[in-house]
Amino acid sequence: MVMMEGRRLRRFGRGQSQTLLPLRVRRLSNTISCWYCDFKISALNEPLFRFGRRHARCLRVWFSMGIGFSLTALLGVTVILLWELARALHLNNENAQFSRHLSGSLFGLFPSVLELSISVTDVGYLFISSIISVSTHEFGHALAAASEGVRIEFIAVFLAVLFPGALVAFNYELLKALPRFAALRIYCAGIWHNAACCAFCGLLLFLLPLILYPFYMHGESPMVLDVFSTSPFSGFLSPGDQIISLDGTRIHNVQEWMEKAALLDEQMLQNLNSSNDYKHFTTVNDRKGYCIPSSLTDQSKDILLIDNQSTCPNELTPFANISCFDSSTPVDGSSEDDHQNRRESMFCLAAKDIVKLKKCGDGWVKSISNRSSCLCSEDESCLTPVQMPGLTWVEITYSSPHSPECQKLGRNSFLGVNSSDFGETSCGGTYVFIGDVISMAHSIRLTEYQPRWSSACGAFFPNVLEKILICTFHVSLTLALLNSLPVYFLDGESILEEILCYLSFLSPRKRGTVLQLCLAGGMLMSVLAFLRIFLFIIL
Repeated sequence: MVMMEGRRLRRFGRGQSQTLLPLRVRRLSNTISCWYCDFKISALNEPLFRFGRRHARCLRVWFSMGIGFSLTALLGVTVILLWELARALHLNNENAQFSRHLSGSLFGLFPSVLELSISVTDVGYLFISSIISVSTHEFGHALAAASEGVRIEFIAVFLAVLFPGALVAFNYELLKALPRFAALRIYCAGIWHNAACCAFCGLLLFLLPLILYPFYMHGESPMVLDVFSTSPFSGFLSPGDQIISLDGTRIHNVQEWMEKAALLDEQMLQNLNSSNDYKHFTTVNDRKGYCIPSSLTDQSKDILLIDNQSTCPNELTPFANISCFDSSTPVDGSSEDDHQNRRESMFCLAAKDIVKLKKCGDGWVKSISNRSSCLCSEDESCLTPVQMPGLTWVEITYSSPHSPECQKLGRNSFLGVNSSDFGETSCGGTYVFIGDVISMAHSIRLTEYQPRWSSACGAFFPNVLEKILICTFHVSLTLALLNSLPVYFLDGESILEEILCYLSFLSPRKRGTVLQLCLAGGMLMSVLAFLRIFLFIIL
């Protein structure tokens, strides 16, 4: 909630001893009541006024640009409110999902934000970004007023009931004597500064890898910041480890990690839907296999059939043969003969030993130059893991650059390895996961930045800085959009009032009536849009 005292004084009158918010005091003092408290600051009055007067010409040009942006924002949010009103009256029933996202963006609740759970850390980021955004907004009003020669009485931070806010109190007489366009510059300055803050945060995010380059490497491999207690990686990965590949695909950043996990999950669903006989008990990944020596298959445990389902004793994994075929010839993996042959040639093997062997099949990331998809020798068999429906077999190759063994070989000894040759080394290893790959991908916290020098706190700094910038972008954009709303007590009210003054064909009385109707309608539509978003979140 961001307001200027000058506008409230005009509404409630200078002679009144009480106002809606008890801010009109003869001497600068903080106000405390059962529903309202504030903290007033006057130390910045003179420095801001001197700076504004010294650079008045440049600041007027800057804030004149803000008028165009603010009027566009006012028009845009009004269109969104009218859209929501039409939805509520069932005048437009098309694309309900788009309507929710559109109205959600009005309050800063973007689709990605709606789907996230808020933790204690997120509350801290929100608090810091709110301070930055509100301060930027209010300093915009203060500088615009100083550039017009209007002195600031004080800057206040307040808490009304449970709603925080801030305001800038101006000299009422000077504000009233200003030309309309000059006053409009002051009222639009807060919205314009929030928009500039968004642009600044976006630019910093784009240049962050370059800014941090002397201290951090970026985009080589995502580094583990935290492993949740419920993560399947608990006990295998630790903070500081680097993800090298996921199922044979080289991973360079967090986005690639999430996109590859989503692709693997989609492929699993496609294989499950295309399977006929096997979908009732198991499904086989036809495209990814390992060259397993005959000595291992001869020593493998027998498959146990319980209620027509394949199972292996202890912690062994069932494997089945992949028939060698010409890659140019399509293969129907769902034929009954093929399934029967696989069922008769299953083996129970230890997954941790199998992943060290050479890969075969055409499903791996590296393309096979030969026509045959089986590249195994005569004494080897190309076997693929047998999976239960809904579960995905994936390999995660990682490195531990801070381990004593790896530091002896050099920090970058594990990086730059061909993706098809990832395997167990003294710097890391390969972890096999069988389960829900989407949950697996979200069970660890990653960063794209790796410190050039070992530092426990330094590893978290880029991630913290990124989150603050992203959160500040969203909060500042929310503040700009909210203050553009044509509702009571926000900047949109003052902007709309000044715009109506340019309509000379309306008498002062009619302008006041039109203003009250617009504000009442805007308030009603805003409450309606907020309630729709709130119900969408909780339901």
